[in-house]
Amino acid sequence: MSGPLLKVENLAKHYMLGNGFLKQNCPVVRAVEDVSFSVAPGETLCIVGESGCGKSTLARLLMRIVEPTSGRVIIDGTDITEFGPHALRVWRRRMQMVFQDPYSSLNPRLTAGQIVTEPVENFERLKRKQREALAADLLQEVGMRPEIMHRFPSELSGGQRQRLAIARALSLRPPLIVADEAVSALDVSVQAQILNLLLDLQQNTGIAFLFISHDLSVVEHIAHRVAVMYLGRIVELATCEALFANPTHPYTEALISAAPLPDPTRVRPGAPVEGEVPSPINPPSGCAFHPRCPHAIKRCRQEMPPLAPMADGRLVACHVRTGAPAI
Repeated sequence: MSGPLLKVENLAKHYMLGNGFLKQNCPVVRAVEDVSFSVAPGETLCIVGESGCGKSTLARLLMRIVEPTSGRVIIDGTDITEFGPHALRVWRRRMQMVFQDPYSSLNPRLTAGQIVTEPVENFERLKRKQREALAADLLQEVGMRPEIMHRFPSELSGGQRQRLAIARALSLRPPLIVADEAVSALDVSVQAQILNLLLDLQQNTGIAFLFISHDLSVVEHIAHRVAVMYLGRIVELATCEALFANPTHPYTEALISAAPLPDPTRVRPGAPVEGEVPSPINPPSGCAFHPRCPHAIKRCRQEMPPLAPMADGRLVACHVRTGAPAI
């Protein structure tokens, strides 16, 4: 059996606040802390959680847009964490990103055809006819007419811009695309079109997706596995079916119970979690979720729970649900 396409080991990102000379007493924001997971070829792993939990920071760490404080990002068995600009440029062909905002992620001075072919031209020279043929193929692949290649982003709708961003990410034929809230800025009908497009592309090309979202209905539709983040850490990692059928971590339960249902006569079991997300500058001791958790025990306030395997294969960071003694 082949290894994972992407493997993340103990990834962390800390931001120091303040401009002190020695920075010894400056507060530290732990945006991402000790995150580990893998993505197999052709798989969709979704990262979910409340705003501010570190999802977007994690995406930028994987792309080396933001430099990690510690940990490793391994692509096809190669650790790219320590790569310099030249070596990293070559490996960027293996992983591309679709950003959240289709309005600000495209260069307004370039036409659609120039935008989708620019990544390829960073690595090889194209003649005008080659460039136009490539642009036409990419636009058709994402369901757009070839003549759109002559338009500027300001002349396109939100859905068309996001399709354009996906076409740009596909231009280098990467085995992995990181999609950061790729449909959150779009209307519901356009969201469905983009999601179906991603599923079709995955089926036809075998591409893998790391899909970041706060919309659980979107996640349930496209994910193979789901990782739930809370205050910079993964607290549960399971298959999509298992997670939605039987959420194990109390935070996962709260997230799913808070998600709206399309049928107004139905009510999800359980109660949404109360309270506010703690500050990443001064997180609680022990489990970061314990101040909001109705099941917390004394050990939750004292010890950080490890991400431990359960009988069904999922990983859960919870003293109560993994059978820890109530001390």
